[in-house]
Amino acid sequence: MGDAPRKNPSDFLGNVLGKPVIVKLNSGVDYRGTLACLDGYMNIALEHTEEWVNGQKKNTYGDCFIRGNNVQYISPLRQ
Repeated sequence: MGDAPRKNPSDFLGNVLGKPVIVKLNSGVDYRGTLACLDGYMNIALEHTEEWVNGQKKNTYGDCFIRGNNVQYISPLRQ
């Protein structure tokens, strides 16, 4: 195939650190905010966080901590 550089999850997480993301939980709830930090267990700290349920904003939080075993995926927030 081509000589495109290989990407891995660490590259992705490094690129979105400090940027707006969507964190989808196993329960179906989305948290949208700025990715402040995360650890090897995928525990996540967000700043300026909004909670979205079924496509509707339900709550706004300053800082939010999400336990990694609840996370389905992290995606960049396209605005």
